[in-house]
Amino acid sequence: MKKIIGSIIITLILLSGCDSASVPVKKSKTNICHKKGSKYYDQTKHFRAYNTIKECIESGGRLPKKGDS
Repeated sequence: MKKIIGSIIITLILLSGCDSASVPVKKSKTNICHKKGSKYYDQTKHFRAYNTIKECIESGGRLPKKGDS
């Protein structure tokens, strides 16, 4: 139980320091990697942050379909 609570606290601390304006790449809930400046980057609110598109793709993400980028 202590491990779970500790993990939750650490996650909350990390998330609170995440400013979405400074995130280079966002991976959405649907595993689509959006780089800063792309069509849906600003609309993506629930995401996991990555430093590069390569890191995002290696984590199981994919690029947007043609016309979405």
